[in-house]
Amino acid sequence: MDSVKKRSHLVWYIGLFLLVLIVGLFYVKWFPYFHKALAASSTHSIGDAIIGNVGKSAPIFSLEAGIVFTIAYFNSVWKAVVLGLIVGSLVQVLIPTQLIKKYLGGSKFRNSVLAMVLGMPTMMCTCCTAPVAVGLKRAQASVNSVVAFFLANPLLNPATLIFMGFVLGWKFTFFRLIFGVIAVLGIATVVSKVSKNKRVNVPDTKIFDPIEETQQVLLVRWLKALGRLIIESLPAYIVIVFILGSFQGLLFPAINNGHLNSGILAIILFAVVGMLFVIPTAGEIPIIQVLIALGLTSGPAAALLLTLPAVSIVSLSLLKPVFSLKELGIIGGGIAVIGMIAGIFGSFIL
Repeated sequence: MDSVKKRSHLVWYIGLFLLVLIVGLFYVKWFPYFHKALAASSTHSIGDAIIGNVGKSAPIFSLEAGIVFTIAYFNSVWKAVVLGLIVGSLVQVLIPTQLIKKYLGGSKFRNSVLAMVLGMPTMMCTCCTAPVAVGLKRAQASVNSVVAFFLANPLLNPATLIFMGFVLGWKFTFFRLIFGVIAVLGIATVVSKVSKNKRVNVPDTKIFDPIEETQQVLLVRWLKALGRLIIESLPAYIVIVFILGSFQGLLFPAINNGHLNSGILAIILFAVVGMLFVIPTAGEIPIIQVLIALGLTSGPAAALLLTLPAVSIVSLSLLKPVFSLKELGIIGGGIAVIGMIAGIFGSFIL
């Protein structure tokens, strides 16, 4: 009888998790992006770049620019942030750790591939998927699975790939898809190889098995998990976004002087800047569109295409509770290096 009851609880918990996830994604991502894709197909645009006067002369530091950018950024992502926090906390209390360990707990290549596939339909930007990645890590998903899921969200977002085809051209879409898969699986594999702790060591007590808990205790556990994610995430999130916005004139200098719009130096510069800077989902598309109109060549544009959405100093800081500085350095550095390689190839292909 107990086994039947446990199985019933398992079905109920997983069903509740999937309901929240699917309804949330439909409201925040799938439905709005469907209409955005229709608009992009006819207008060949998805709106203005989130960085004001990108590619043009601007002060190196501006408090006003930081405030404007922070407001614009959170107006764009707040719904996804809320969803990410909810999903990241629920995965810790509704999905049995044994289930996660079975499919996402191994260090084999197939675990990374599965995590990559699971990350594609959630379509979150790098910062909004960070709380979910933290939740998965705490639920005993392996390092390579978490990294693959984390990077697949922004790099292999199907909606972004469609927007990109309508706005920048389909060759950009296929280029991003190929290098995106290389980045996701390659960096996940490297991080797993050098990581000392391939899993989070969670005490083997019944509190980590939702099947053993009552609904009241489950609610308390969820609120604790959610509160912990909020405390770890939001303060640093807001502060770093504001700092990046304030220095956008330094990070994205004027390119119309003929020195920063082409060549290997420009590729390196935009690969590093793209890795550091933070944008909402698909925010790289209007930025690249504007920069190309100002004279940016295909090489630096290809570097931004990979690095700008993949990670940021903000999302890497949000992963700090469950990753070491060495692992975060490999993720960020790996994206920058692959961005440079993509930039070199893009100079000849795009």
